[in-house]
Amino acid sequence: MTDTLSTRLRQVGARLADACRQAGRAPDAAALLAVSKTFPAADLREAYACGQRAFGENYVQELQQKCEALADLAIEWHFIGPLQSNKTRIVAELAHWAHSIERLKTAERLSAQRPDSLPPLNVCVQVNVSGEASKSGCAPEEAAALARAVAALPRLRLRGLMCIPEPTADAARLAAQFAALRALAEGLRAEGLPLDTLSMGMSADLELAVAEGATLVRVGSAIFGRRGQPQ
Repeated sequence: MTDTLSTRLRQVGARLADACRQAGRAPDAAALLAVSKTFPAADLREAYACGQRAFGENYVQELQQKCEALADLAIEWHFIGPLQSNKTRIVAELAHWAHSIERLKTAERLSAQRPDSLPPLNVCVQVNVSGEASKSGCAPEEAAALARAVAALPRLRLRGLMCIPEPTADAARLAAQFAALRALAEGLRAEGLPLDTLSMGMSADLELAVAEGATLVRVGSAIFGRRGQPQ
């Protein structure tokens, strides 16, 4: 079979559905977010033609450029990269989701800058489940307080939690980190916060993430191929 973008997209979709079944979940229990950072707008247009609707971007300027280039498509834009306070307005005005909330200040700016003409911005609190100093995200012990504060802000809708585990081939370590995020979400739901999203899992570990309850997996290279340089 020819290795085309459409073929890879189908293969990832099949992996995702199979992972859900293996975990005893409905085949569509976890949705696919195509991580398109550094790839040209033409690739997104091709994936859209194959049925993919949700795309994730890491860089604010690139998100802005692609929103303009693909304005004729009904894309659901997810911002998943580190977000500096001076760039929140673009995300607030263009994105449907922001996954990388790690500070209340960032959430407050997004809330204040979200246009009244748009639905509330869906957001996830990013948690540093691996404890790596190089990783973004709040500490696990700070996640509950941050989530409560974010949930109280107008123009935002707290949907869930997000994590990026450490890059390791140790499946048990990865599973434990995904399980830690799930446990945090379950605790917040027990408090009454209506969380429905666990944004976790990527190309190499989506099966482990789905087994631990992922509802949204972020897949880039398995769909688009080898990553280039940011625009």
